[in-house]
Amino acid sequence: KSFRAHSREMRINEDRRGAQNGMNLTSEQRDAFKKSMMDTQKQLQPLRNQLGEVKAHQKTLMTAEKPDVNEVNKNIEKIGNLKVEMAKIQAKNRLEMRAQLTDDQRLMFDTHAGKMMHKRAGQGMRQGRGMQDAHPMRN
Repeated sequence: KSFRAHSREMRINEDRRGAQNGMNLTSEQRDAFKKSMMDTQKQLQPLRNQLGEVKAHQKTLMTAEKPDVNEVNKNIEKIGNLKVEMAKIQAKNRLEMRAQLTDDQRLMFDTHAGKMMHKRAGQGMRQGRGMQDAHPMRN
C-alpha cells in the first residue's frame, strides 16, 4: 500500500472514530458499524477493480489511431453503471447504519457524514491531475 493510500485511510478512520465518539455509540452499535463497513468494503472492492480496468480500457479506446465513438460511448456507459452500483451499495450501508441509531445519534450521524463527504471531495481534488502538474516532484 502506498504512503498516500495509507495516510488517506488513516484520515478516514480518524473521521469515523470522531463521528462515533461524538455520537456515544454503544459497543453493540460500534461492532455492528464495523461489521457493516467491512461487508460493504468486501462488496465494493471487486467493483473498484472492475472500474479501474474499464477506465484503463477507456484510455486505450481514446488514444487509438482511429477511435470508435460507439465503443467509447459503450465504455462510458460501463463506467457509469459501475459507479451507480457502487453508490447503491454505499447508500444501502449508510441507511442500515442509520437505522440502528437513536434520534440524537441520527442527527449527529447525518451532520458529521456531510462534513466527511465534503472533506473527501476536497482531498480528491488536491490529489487530482491539476495538482500533480503543479508539483512535479510528487509524480
